[in-house]
Amino acid sequence: MDRSVHLVVVQFKPRKGDYTANVERLGGIFSQIDALDPRPDVAVFAETALTGYFVEGGVRDVAMTAGAFARDLQAQYAGAVAAPRPLDVCIGFYEVWNNAFYNSALYVTLGGGTDEPLIRHVHRKLFLPTYGMFDEERFVDRGFEVRAFDTGWGRAAMLICEDAWHSLTGTVAALDGATMIFILSASPARGVWPREDEGPVPANLKRWERLARDIAEEQGVFVALVNLVGTEGGKTFSGGSIITGPYGDVRARAPLWDETIMTITLDPQDLTRARSDAPLLTDLQTMMPHLMRTVDRIQAGERLVLSYDAGASEGGPLTPLDRSAAGERADAPSSEESTRSSKASRKSANASRNGTEPIPVMRTPDSPGGPPPVAIDAQLTVGWLVSFLREEFERRGFDKAVIGLSGGVDSAVTAFLTAQALGAENVIGVRMPYRTSNPESLTHAQLVIDKLGIHSRTIDISPAVDGYLANEPDADPARRGNVMARERMIVLFDLSAKYKALPVGTGNKTERLLGYFTWHADDSPPINALGDLFKTQVWQLATFLGVPNVIVGKPASADLIEGQTDERDFGISYAEADQILNWLVSGYSPAALVARGFDPAKVELVRTRLAGTHWKRKLPTVAMVSATGIGEAYLRPVDY
Repeated sequence: MDRSVHLVVVQFKPRKGDYTANVERLGGIFSQIDALDPRPDVAVFAETALTGYFVEGGVRDVAMTAGAFARDLQAQYAGAVAAPRPLDVCIGFYEVWNNAFYNSALYVTLGGGTDEPLIRHVHRKLFLPTYGMFDEERFVDRGFEVRAFDTGWGRAAMLICEDAWHSLTGTVAALDGATMIFILSASPARGVWPREDEGPVPANLKRWERLARDIAEEQGVFVALVNLVGTEGGKTFSGGSIITGPYGDVRARAPLWDETIMTITLDPQDLTRARSDAPLLTDLQTMMPHLMRTVDRIQAGERLVLSYDAGASEGGPLTPLDRSAAGERADAPSSEESTRSSKASRKSANASRNGTEPIPVMRTPDSPGGPPPVAIDAQLTVGWLVSFLREEFERRGFDKAVIGLSGGVDSAVTAFLTAQALGAENVIGVRMPYRTSNPESLTHAQLVIDKLGIHSRTIDISPAVDGYLANEPDADPARRGNVMARERMIVLFDLSAKYKALPVGTGNKTERLLGYFTWHADDSPPINALGDLFKTQVWQLATFLGVPNVIVGKPASADLIEGQTDERDFGISYAEADQILNWLVSGYSPAALVARGFDPAKVELVRTRLAGTHWKRKLPTVAMVSATGIGEAYLRPVDY
């Protein structure tokens, strides 16, 4: 860096797939940036900042050439700032180039008295995550280079998301002269378990912070990590962008979940001090030719032989194996080595017998590993889910919510979260008793209504249910319960149309995994805040939110059959089921659980229910007869 740099990080919440609306918002942002003092030199946005990340097959709809993208940015800048002074913009976008699509980052200088933007670099993402929730390689091609580039203030480099998870990329950028590395990310937040001394942040965000700090400290560079905010298809981007100094110190941290403009001034003298105190990059530059030769040998598959003491072969301590020269296996000790080892062992034993005190042995408990804990950070989880609900309602164009209140803990927690997200005046709680329902269910649902101050309706579903069942007198309790559950969904969706209110689901992860719900009934609402929380986690959340104790403490029941409880139906407690499910869905086999002390019968009970209910968690199976099957080849996410 040639001088101090005034940097601004923009946590931007794009409207999914709507490039035109998002780029138009930049005018207001540029105007805000221009009014800052000191005025920023560089504005940094996240990966895919103006389209959203999970666009799937929609990439071909939103991808642009870098030139067209830069001209759109220039037009917004010129329209927002009178006599615009130069501003560098670093921003992620989907690019079309040489007849292929890329997840790319653009660095461009806008303004400065010229009509044309000055494109300084385009970086195309190297590492495309195609695992877990990601399927990136299906929709874009990969780039193959990390290069630094010149700016008006110094030399910089860009990385996109997983590029930074491979330490070599930061090293390459620094070797190419970068003193600032921009990491543009659209990484959905994951992990709600508590973390000691790290505050309420998603688990993967702490991992991101360690990556940024390690790159900065090892290479002696500034790092700006900018993460997307907003929600896409239930995946919430956390924000929490950071600026890291060349000592690996965090200089600035943006808030979680929300849009923000964060400013900072960076002093190039910090680079000089850091590199003087720890000249790691200089050491690497010296050793790089030797390391590259080693890499070439590894790539060529050459084996190595260890040489030392008298008669060592030429070429350094590690040389390619030459059987004719070595005369023996590289990993086989010589008779002389064996003799020396024996003498050393005898000498050690004699020293012990001669009164030398043995070194204390510290035994640590076994650490067999395991999945993330079921315990949650309730404060983090509430903020996360409230943000999710606000985003989903805004994206879908609804201001009001309608929730079926059963008197149970799941619907109560959902109502508490939705009231926080939208305001109590925008939530309608609906009690839908059947004539055999437990009267306590109505009473407990009313407790929630009164405590939150939400609107309410009470609709007796008995006439509608009995009207149908009169034609099916032989219906068993299971069939009757399914009819009630589906009738309640009819009510909620009809009231949705009446009040222009979006139905919110209340099913938890345990029920979903065990298939303990009525298909196309309990699972019908289009959004659900609790669907990735185990039942025991919902109870933890309920206590934190202040749900009435009588609701939190009572046995869970669907209240479709008199006297029924969930745990009696399961044959196992929620606490036991959640622990077993947590291990199974994290990739551990039933045998591994039994080896760790779980009851084999209970493991098998849970495994059987989990394996036998996959069909309930999927949309209807459609016969594919074309090359454009919906959801298979024609892919557009629900919020695109």
